[in-house]
Amino acid sequence: MAKETPASSSMPSGLKAYTVPIFLFVLAMFFQLFLLPRSFPPSHYDVLGVKMYSSVDDVKDAYQTVASKWDSGSGVSLPADFVKIQYAYELLTNLVWKRDYDLYAIDESVHIIEELEKQYAVEDFAKIKLPLLEVVSYEPEREGFMSITSQDFASKFQDSKPWLIQVYSSGSNSSAQFATAWRRIVALLDGVANHAMLELGDVQLVTYLAEKKPTGQVFFRKGLPSIFSFPPNCKTADCLIRFEGELSADAITDWFATTVLGLPRVFYHTKETLVSKFLSKVPPNKVKVILFSQTGERATPIVRQAAKDYWNFASLSHVLWREEDASFWWNALEVESAPAIVIMKDPGSKPVVYHGSGNRTWFLDILEQNKQLLLPQLRSTTSMELGCDARGYSRAGYDKVTWYCAILVGRQSVELNKMRETMCRVQDALSKYDDSDDASKDPSITPAASAHKSKRLSFAWLDGEAQNKYCFFYVQSETSYDTCGTRRAPIDVPRILIVRYHRNATETANAEQKSSKWPKTVWQSEADDVDPAAQLVVSYDGTAEIPQIIKWLSKMVDDGDNRNLPFYRAKTPELVPESAEPMRSGVPKTVKATQKLLSLWNRIKDYLADPRMGPTLLLGALLSAGNVWWMRSRSSTQQPAQTNQPSPNQPADNVEEKKKKERKREQRRRNAKEEEVPASITDNEPKDAVQILSSVRSMKGFQRL
Repeated sequence: MAKETPASSSMPSGLKAYTVPIFLFVLAMFFQLFLLPRSFPPSHYDVLGVKMYSSVDDVKDAYQTVASKWDSGSGVSLPADFVKIQYAYELLTNLVWKRDYDLYAIDESVHIIEELEKQYAVEDFAKIKLPLLEVVSYEPEREGFMSITSQDFASKFQDSKPWLIQVYSSGSNSSAQFATAWRRIVALLDGVANHAMLELGDVQLVTYLAEKKPTGQVFFRKGLPSIFSFPPNCKTADCLIRFEGELSADAITDWFATTVLGLPRVFYHTKETLVSKFLSKVPPNKVKVILFSQTGERATPIVRQAAKDYWNFASLSHVLWREEDASFWWNALEVESAPAIVIMKDPGSKPVVYHGSGNRTWFLDILEQNKQLLLPQLRSTTSMELGCDARGYSRAGYDKVTWYCAILVGRQSVELNKMRETMCRVQDALSKYDDSDDASKDPSITPAASAHKSKRLSFAWLDGEAQNKYCFFYVQSETSYDTCGTRRAPIDVPRILIVRYHRNATETANAEQKSSKWPKTVWQSEADDVDPAAQLVVSYDGTAEIPQIIKWLSKMVDDGDNRNLPFYRAKTPELVPESAEPMRSGVPKTVKATQKLLSLWNRIKDYLADPRMGPTLLLGALLSAGNVWWMRSRSSTQQPAQTNQPSPNQPADNVEEKKKKERKREQRRRNAKEEEVPASITDNEPKDAVQILSSVRSMKGFQRL
């Protein structure tokens, strides 16, 4: 067998050491020879044989030269060449198109070249219809669209409203065709966001707002028109958000409402899913709003903004109107046709229906008028507004010293819903009571009706399970667990309470003076920290008949107004802030991840089109190769001469074995030296050691004795 020489054995190791430089060199050549030419095809100036950014006159002269050759028959007369030259001439002699092409590389009609090349592949170019390009003059100011320039850019960003801006060109056919969709977008965003249009001629502002390649060149990734937005309170280009989807009114408004504004979605439901997926899942303290649509279009930004603004009061849903379901909706909700708005409030109450379509103000007025339940829920956020808080005042005004609150207390159950319906009817009966006619006056109803109309008597219901401390404070009986706290047995007993609040100006002033004169100490009782209004609570123990409840309420109000009742104040437990329904808004996580990957891929493509990448990779290959050569030469010069160098004919396996044996011997020598090291004064005391000094002292003491 032929023996392997040292030169041949070192070849694989050398190639392995230079792997990185070789890889970078191959990558640089691939980039320069294949990727870069595809990213920089011949320009329209190259087609005409003139320099880049030549003037219009130079372009016309070059075209005349080519045309004269064709007329004389001396030039090449292929249809494909004629199409390219004619297209370049028409593009570069139009001032607007030439500006867009020179500054932003915009060439939105380039597909015409390929189409005409296929159409006239074998025919004479004389049959081609001229001109190839249709001149467009788009002026959005005539259509009433707002424009923005570099002069008024800063002045228009004074409020915190978001902005939606379209970048267009006055000579762009795509921008002109997008005008209808933009008009629809402006109408949908009315009152929700500001809007404006920016023309490419404003180079200063366009350069500031547009995307930039790694080389610093301004470009528009999706062409024209380009859509981007400034979120609320954003006033610089660092925080703007670009739209990269389909150029349609629906896609842009949905992106703006979801990504920019973070508004919740309003979903569609059918007659089969309306109850199970919407009505049954709405919290009991919220109004249910059903919007019937005839077109099935996505919820507008106005509707989604209203869903966010009224999130604590109402839940919204869409229903697509179908003629085959007309009878069902009439029997269920009394809806005759679409569009329509249905307001569903308390259990058992009749839905409120509004037919027809109106503007934004009409829609918001309906929500504002119907945002409260007929019998509102007593919560930490509504107690003061309802006048059911001993720390507050009556709804009738701060000057009222006595007022009342009728509270229905109970756990969420069918029984509670029935009593809520009953209390709504009680409230409605008192509202409709007419005390102007002396003949029809009923002394058993008048006190409660008068107090309710003057806003001294409020009605509310309380969740006895969520507000268990508050509930036990008022319901103090042996059967209070049937009403308050966690359900321990399949028994739910709703109770009606009336709370009389009374403010005594003298008592309150004396208490405030005492507290200001004598500051609290650590020994002071917590009993002094009480609510400013005195409370007296009475529980109703009669039947659930509406007349009986009204008479009982009237008697309580009459006694509270006319009898001298004791002024007793206490500290009412705080109402627990109930967890609000989570608002599902913004972009889903999966969509965000997809957008980040797409953004990363676009960034990589931008770098692949950078002409500096090839030289950079080549420079990296050279530096890496030089570093490898220097490290290898340095290691060879610093290596000490070995006496036991193997002969060229000695096998490499024997050399490796000898080296291993030498390393083992060296290791054994080190271990032996470590074991023979004598113990020092810092080591542990040996077992057979004797304290000489202590032994001598003991002997001397023995001799003295």
